[in-house]
Amino acid sequence: MMAPISLPRLLVCAWALCLVVAEVPADTPQIQLRLAGNKRKHNEGRVELYYNGEWGTVCDDDFSIYAAHVVCRQLGYLEARSWSPSSKYGRGEGRIWLDNVHCSGHEASLALCPHNGLGVSDCKHTEDVGVVCSEKRIPGFNFLSSVSNNVESANVQVEDVRMRAILGVQKRRVPVTEGYVEVKLGGKWKQLCDEKWTLMNSRVICGMFGFPSEKKHNPRAYKVYARRRKISYWGHSVNCTGNEAHLSVCRLGPPLTLKGNSTCTGTPVVASCVPGRAFAPTPMTGFRKAYRPEQPLVRLKGGALVGEGRVEVLKSGEWGTVCDDNWGIQSATVVCRELGFGTAKEALTGGRLGQGMGPVHMNEVECSGFEKSVTECFFNRDSLGCSHEEDAGVRCNVPAMGFHQRLRLGGGRNPSEGRVEVLAEKNGTLVWGTVCSDSWGTTEAMVVCRQLGLGYASHAFQETWYWPGDVTADDVVMSGVRCSGTEMSLSHCLHHGQHLHCPRGGGRFAAGVSCSETAPDLVLNPQVVEQTTYLEDRPMFMLLCAHEEDCLSSTADATRSDSYRRLLRFSSQIHNNGQADFRPKAGHDSWIWHECHRHYHSMEVFTHYDLLSLNGSKVAEGHKASFCLEDSECDEGIYKRYACANYGQQGITVGCWDTYRHDIDCQWIDVTDVKPGDYILQVIINPNYEVAESDYSNNVMKCRCRYDGSRVWSYNCHIGGSLSSETEDTFPGLVNNQVSFR
Repeated sequence: MMAPISLPRLLVCAWALCLVVAEVPADTPQIQLRLAGNKRKHNEGRVELYYNGEWGTVCDDDFSIYAAHVVCRQLGYLEARSWSPSSKYGRGEGRIWLDNVHCSGHEASLALCPHNGLGVSDCKHTEDVGVVCSEKRIPGFNFLSSVSNNVESANVQVEDVRMRAILGVQKRRVPVTEGYVEVKLGGKWKQLCDEKWTLMNSRVICGMFGFPSEKKHNPRAYKVYARRRKISYWGHSVNCTGNEAHLSVCRLGPPLTLKGNSTCTGTPVVASCVPGRAFAPTPMTGFRKAYRPEQPLVRLKGGALVGEGRVEVLKSGEWGTVCDDNWGIQSATVVCRELGFGTAKEALTGGRLGQGMGPVHMNEVECSGFEKSVTECFFNRDSLGCSHEEDAGVRCNVPAMGFHQRLRLGGGRNPSEGRVEVLAEKNGTLVWGTVCSDSWGTTEAMVVCRQLGLGYASHAFQETWYWPGDVTADDVVMSGVRCSGTEMSLSHCLHHGQHLHCPRGGGRFAAGVSCSETAPDLVLNPQVVEQTTYLEDRPMFMLLCAHEEDCLSSTADATRSDSYRRLLRFSSQIHNNGQADFRPKAGHDSWIWHECHRHYHSMEVFTHYDLLSLNGSKVAEGHKASFCLEDSECDEGIYKRYACANYGQQGITVGCWDTYRHDIDCQWIDVTDVKPGDYILQVIINPNYEVAESDYSNNVMKCRCRYDGSRVWSYNCHIGGSLSSETEDTFPGLVNNQVSFR
């Protein structure tokens, strides 16, 4: 059996399935540990122990958090977070090496803890113990492999791994897609020998650095380069199968032997990677515009950063989620590669990136790692027992684009807030400067937070006098910024370029942001709208209050008090499916009292109600509805936190919803002047992006609507983005809550 590679404590060890032995007394049994089983993260799993040429498990009898600390430290982690009995990570195989383990927590090896004796156990594999270690590694930790696994007394210490561009043409490209694969030992970089290197090894390397696939390279130029340079080789070979998420999971091959004056008769390893579409060089832009790409079968939603999100798949024209049963790194990696990223950094479970809507399409997904799409993997079509609380997600490795080096936040109280400062060219030199705050809003803040890796936008600021940044960076270097919110860099947004225009200037009026690790996500329940739509003819004298609040069409101004208005009524049930409470931007002191509803409204424009023709033009004068935000109902186990009564705090708690019933004033569209026909009913929540959310595309609800002059029917109600693009084409000209329509 070949020993696994032990890889770096900084870049790699966030992933490592490391086999490691701490320095222990000479008479201590030499063991190795690893984390295995149905794991969703690199730092958790079933504890497996290698001794006397055989892998086995550890029984949970008398196991404690102190023993878990010993295991995690022996694996190179700082400490243990928790431990799990009863084979939570699946049943192991082979012998149960340890039973009744009693650790104080300070032992250097699990073998030093009192136990029944190696191989002495009355346990079954249903009692296999598992641990969750902290993600932080022990600084300067030495990875050792002193057990003979075809590698005698190998002392493997790898601090980092990189792919270094060698040729001039590669050095000028961002991201770096081809170059030497090097490992860092004792502060010095060493090359790998290509004698036993395979494309499967390159596949893993490319995945680590954010690329979905590998390709062959032209070795001629590299051979010339190698002959002119003194090469320092790493003394080991690598043996990957190709489905590993990281090099640290590959097996370590036999050490290289000295042949003459060199340990390698070949040349240094070169990996050549194929970038995903979003990261590829752009000379084919015109070609890309000439054809319409195929409808993808998989997408990520609700993530703050590029390459992360809740996994959704398309089936029968409708998007749905994936249940997290058996969800692991290997399946997550298939999703990442399919979407043009590298391997998975983490397989997320439990709706960590917000809960989806609609059906759960896949359950118990199991992939080999070589599938082109997660839809090709084995899965259970029966999602019985799965809810959106179990939605699976991923975090993928993405290429290093260097965007974060051209942007910074200055003057904030913490690293997640401050004045936005960008690096721009001025008079032939690169200088730091501010961004003009004219038109600066939430979608622009979203891009800044994403570019800096700080999560979701929390607030966008048009004045930053309270954040004194670098005085040398006060000058405005960027103006007219308008983003859709999906860009990877602020420089990708529309802006004025070199022709700056900022009447208010920079300084105290420079743009600022605050970022957050979590965000709310509001979604309107389309079934409630469909089930509650009806017509009411209401006398004008009963609509005086609503008329004052502009809830009627302009023709109502000339209507007598004894006449009637025809109202299209429906209920709104707005759920918060995100990870943070939805709170109004305005403070108590600026809330407005509404006589019709007899309470304060914390958001003057919370929804838009419109009736559209089939080509997307307005046929009824919709209105901008203001709301008092409160928790009407909540999921089981969640308590209401917000209420409108008695000038109370307003908002919508995660897992709760706010219901505006159909019989409340202004909960309608005035269709008095609309002719019979087929129409589209459209509702948009948070239309002005006043409050930051994790996903704005699902803030739009659309229904087909038929009106025969006396009755109305709503049907095919759905959330924006919940159906395939072909189905959405039957709703032409519709707003999808994107910045281009602001």
